[in-house]
Amino acid sequence: MLIEAVVVVAAPASDQVAWLDKYDVLPDEIALGYDDAFRLAGRLVDEGQLSPEVLPSLQMIDEVFSEMSHVTDVDRWTREALVTDAGWGRARQLAREVLTGEGEKMPPLPGIRVVR
Repeated sequence: MLIEAVVVVAAPASDQVAWLDKYDVLPDEIALGYDDAFRLAGRLVDEGQLSPEVLPSLQMIDEVFSEMSHVTDVDRWTREALVTDAGWGRARQLAREVLTGEGEKMPPLPGIRVVR
């Protein structure tokens, strides 16, 4: 679950937009999905399922999204912002570092089930 969330964060902005359109969800769903999965990171490290070396990058992604959430600029949570916003770019870079650190290649974005 955590790696799938990181894959979505790491994806190029154009792929993220296509993924959002496919599932008809808003950009904040990327950060929310990451937040849910990030809560497991410490336990995954303790259980040996996640390298401790990637934990700082995972924490920094969480910090980037937290900072973005505390700013009242809703423009950061648009499809356009995925391409232009520095916070999204930083999160994307960190997520790619996590995937590299875990020896993961960039797989296709995972499917999700949207309950409405």
